[in-house]
Amino acid sequence: MKVSVLNIEGKDTGKKADLKSSIFDIEPNDHAIYLDVKQHLANRRQGTHKTKERWEIIGSTRKIKRQKGTGTARAGSIKSPLFRGGGRIFGPQPKNYHFKLNKKVKQLARKSVLTYKAKSESIKILEDFSLDAPKTKEFVTILNNLEIRDKKSLIILNQPNKNIYLSSRNLRDSKVLTINELTTYDILNCSSLVFMESSIDILQDILN
Repeated sequence: MKVSVLNIEGKDTGKKADLKSSIFDIEPNDHAIYLDVKQHLANRRQGTHKTKERWEIIGSTRKIKRQKGTGTARAGSIKSPLFRGGGRIFGPQPKNYHFKLNKKVKQLARKSVLTYKAKSESIKILEDFSLDAPKTKEFVTILNNLEIRDKKSLIILNQPNKNIYLSSRNLRDSKVLTINELTTYDILNCSSLVFMESSIDILQDILN
């Protein structure tokens, strides 16, 4: 598959990027995508939720009232879950939500979402560029030239670029990642996927 390479003015440079059919034109596997996204979201969970059970409450162990003759139910401890300030029954405890997913399944998921993006013509290839200083206005101009300013866009760099990252940080609908940070979730969570020209070869080497 051949895709035209654009410059920062949104014009065709005359160059073509070759997208391999083994990555951008496969039979998509929706279940692999589901598993990869599920793992990504699970690994983001801290799992630090915690409530105190009855044995963890600090308080007096004195019997708070006599057992009979009060006309109410028996009560043996102020730590009882029935009282305000007492322990909680079966409350949440710290938990590790991480789970393992095979490398080949993650690769299949990545190829599947890239195939979906390619079929919907949501992939653009941008000629390598750099900014002399962090300038959000210049970055917005580039997005306007590419006609993706009003879309949720993801721009993939071949290596970290501080000026480009800082220029995009204040924009809610635009995200900048390096090729090593790219996940299936990030690809699904954007409507327009923009690759730097030099990042395509790195991506195809990784997935092959």
